Amino acid sequence: ANNVEEALAAAAKIKYPVLVRAAFALGGLGSGFAEDPEELRDLAEKAFSVSPQILIDQDLRGWKEVEYEVVRDARDNCITVCNMENFDPLGVHTGDSIVVAPSQTLSNREYFKLRATALKVVRHLGIVGECNIQYALNPHNEEYCIIEVNARLSRSSALASKATGYPLAYVAAKLSLGVDLVSIRNSVTKTTTACFEPSLDYCVVKMPRWDLHKFPRVSNRLGSSMLSVGEVMAIGRSFEEAIQKAVRMVAPGSVGLEGKDSEGLSTQDFEAAISKPTDKRLYQVQAALEMGYTVDKLHDLSKIDRWFLQKLKNIQLLRQRTESMKDLLDIDAPLMRSLKRTGFSDIQVANYLDASPDKSKTPNGSKSAAKTPGSGANSTTELAVRRRRQQLRVVPVVKQIDTLAAEFPAQTNYLYMTYHGTENDVPPGSEGVMVLGCGAYCIGSSVEFDWSAVSAVRTLRGAGFKAIVVNYNPETVSTDYDESDRLYFEELSCERVLDVYEHENAGGVIVSVGGQIAQNVCGSLKAQGVRILGTDPDNIDRAEDRHKFSALLDDLHIDQPAWRELATVDQALSFAADVGYPVLVRPSFVLSGAAMNVATNAAQLRDYLGEAVCVSGDKPVVVSKFITAAKEIEFDAVAQGGRILNYAISEHVENAGVHSGDATLVLPAQNLYQETVRRIKKIGQSVAKALDITGPFNMQLMAKANEIKVIECNLRASRTFPFVSKTLNANFIKLATKAMLGLPVKPYQISLGDIDYVGVKAAMFSFTRLRGSDPVLGVEMASTGEVACFGDTVFDAFRLAFEATGFKMPSPGAKILVSIAKSDEVIFQRDEPEIQDPKTFGY
Repeated sequence: ANNVEEALAAAAKIKYPVLVRAAFALGGLGSGFAEDPEELRDLAEKAFSVSPQILIDQDLRGWKEVEYEVVRDARDNCITVCNMENFDPLGVHTGDSIVVAPSQTLSNREYFKLRATALKVVRHLGIVGECNIQYALNPHNEEYCIIEVNARLSRSSALASKATGYPLAYVAAKLSLGVDLVSIRNSVTKTTTACFEPSLDYCVVKMPRWDLHKFPRVSNRLGSSMLSVGEVMAIGRSFEEAIQKAVRMVAPGSVGLEGKDSEGLSTQDFEAAISKPTDKRLYQVQAALEMGYTVDKLHDLSKIDRWFLQKLKNIQLLRQRTESMKDLLDIDAPLMRSLKRTGFSDIQVANYLDASPDKSKTPNGSKSAAKTPGSGANSTTELAVRRRRQQLRVVPVVKQIDTLAAEFPAQTNYLYMTYHGTENDVPPGSEGVMVLGCGAYCIGSSVEFDWSAVSAVRTLRGAGFKAIVVNYNPETVSTDYDESDRLYFEELSCERVLDVYEHENAGGVIVSVGGQIAQNVCGSLKAQGVRILGTDPDNIDRAEDRHKFSALLDDLHIDQPAWRELATVDQALSFAADVGYPVLVRPSFVLSGAAMNVATNAAQLRDYLGEAVCVSGDKPVVVSKFITAAKEIEFDAVAQGGRILNYAISEHVENAGVHSGDATLVLPAQNLYQETVRRIKKIGQSVAKALDITGPFNMQLMAKANEIKVIECNLRASRTFPFVSKTLNANFIKLATKAMLGLPVKPYQISLGDIDYVGVKAAMFSFTRLRGSDPVLGVEMASTGEVACFGDTVFDAFRLAFEATGFKMPSPGAKILVSIAKSDEVIFQRDEPEIQDPKTFGY
């Protein structure tokens, strides 16, 4: 349809409900289901705002969704590389669905029928290269429909490449140059050709990562428009093992697939929550199984295939059996092996053994809080399970992704761990250096951290060290198996990192280039004798712990906003009354300002304290005075032995109060006095020396009325490190990696006076996909990406950066509306106004 009237006519012919899809759009942007003409008109008008054409499709919700990845060369050699099946039935965008490879519920006849159709379609369309084809399959018969054909690499292509070890992008590039499949080598075996269909002797589960909780006004209902911000990929020899791994990957701190113990589950309209897909539905289904719902009942409610539901039932039954045990010694080798093959973590087993009525009640009779890995309250029990497991000789084995199910020897060390096996595919390593990756992309952790990890890996290999990467994000460069000497597509939990460390006999672990996940586990790793390269985990704790860091700044006589760690709400209210509102609630050990809020009155402070305690767990929550109208400044640096080697100072365009990940950054800073720069450098050196920093670190400061105050310090690479390194043409991570290895280092010679350009980094937001969201920025990060541009002047760079985010500059002569919040009026009543007369620029 090319207009609304054509769409209405098509829907009348097809019959309601119908699916509206915008053409030439990614991620289902502008799509949705319409139940009647009124809904269709509304949806169509919105869809036409993003595309000149829309499609009206029959509503096939409840059918299975299946995908095939196909490659074809100019000689008409054509193969299917991977087929994948959605856990969720049709109606949920494939980017928001759990995806399983290879398909698990198709009959042999169905599989080959869809495969044959895929080959026919690709040949008919004359596609040379890679192609993705999506099907809807009626679960009651063999009726099927083609949903769409993408004659390009898609997000499913990245998943298929990592799931099979078949490098689709590389092969597609060769095919586009006229090379045939027979001539391209299999990059895993090094001996066979690319003209083969990979065979998988394992199960892969892709699980999306959402951050919808950051947007309280946005519904968490899933549909045809994609809402997830990242994904993980788990590999196991059973579906149960892989799905439990995936849950721990997508939610660091989670112990596994829990139902009734999971946070944020709806207790009202329980069956409605299962029948209408949300980001919590998997946990709702598991909770229902724990409550006694049958597989058939859940299938009727959710339309999820019974095979998947039965596998989830297996997890529930084994949990129930373990909870009946009185003691760890009651678990024998067969039961322990079953637990591990079903994907249970050591911490889960510990929790279940501690779940008897007399143990799960606190002195006041309430149920004890769930334990978290690495926390002092549970670390002994978790380690006891590990010791018991090792005594029973129940240990994981290392398996290779070899593309041909062990038919040919593999030459690439692309690895995963499983309890389904007795022999390792690769021998133990020796003295390699492990690099812990960034995990799933989410708000606050994106490709910036992967850039740091890859830079560290390349520096390691360039210096002659064996590099071992542990990560589970299929979207990253660090999980390309040719980037490192050994790649473990595995969890970043303490348990699994210890398994890899022990098998590899590693010489050390780098935790400061992968964001917050690696930082949060380093203390537990050190307690188990793991050698952490770079800054000591005890000093990392002193920086991450809000109370300890604030106390350190006081000892160093470095200024900071008035603060206090508070044990009760009444103490917080008293402190806020003393210093005056607004105040900032700050949990510890979090990324992207999670649960950080500015409270302007007592009622808000009470609410925000509850959120912070939920996120921070047993870590301190600090309340500090929030200072308005202050300039925020970033200080990125590399140190060795407490001495700064190189640093960069950038300034935020927005005032303090907008999270640094959402702010617009300018480098070199354009509006800082020389004395301000000198004092910031002095503060940075004092903190580096006090914490004996070796490696990368980042500080955020604020300046107002000739006063400089420290906001926080992160002893790891920050999301600004790639921007700083590329703007100054000096790879800070390369320098930091050499410093952490103890190698001789030579600081870069950086002269800001010789830089004749300006770099501006601008954030990208996804508010257009989040219906009901309020596009107002604050101390908790909301952006989902970023761009950076250079210009001769700060104005040129600023304009280019905003255009790169998709912002459309108004035409000359157009009218511009400028609105200012009442709370910000004072900012614009200064002698040097922030906004110049638009007429100056032709508006």
